[in-house]
Amino acid sequence: MALTQTQVSKLESKLDQQYESLLEEVRDALEKSENQQYVELIDRAPADSGDEATGDALADLNLAIIDRHVREIRDIEATRARIRDGGFGTCIDCGGDIGFERLLAYPSAKRCFTCQRQHEKTYAHEGNPSL
Repeated sequence: MALTQTQVSKLESKLDQQYESLLEEVRDALEKSENQQYVELIDRAPADSGDEATGDALADLNLAIIDRHVREIRDIEATRARIRDGGFGTCIDCGGDIGFERLLAYPSAKRCFTCQRQHEKTYAHEGNPSL
């Protein structure tokens, strides 16, 4: 069942709110990314290798969070393009409808629940390093 215009409008509004929230978080994180935690640790005398390692880990964590937010922003932009092009709400794998409830929970979903579950099973190992 295709989405109604009311449903699409509701989802667009949710996307807009998420987009603005993510942009604000990225801006805040970038303003604070002057490695403030690292600076505070290093300013203490004497700085040892443990403090330095902790500062590096905190800086890396901040960059990972920013990277995740940027990926989410790009997903929202791609979703807006699918809305404009008429592909929004259609699974990229099977071509079936993505349920409104799924889109309400995750508006930038590209796959229906069944195809997403299969995708995660197929590609689950890619996120896990092995020896």
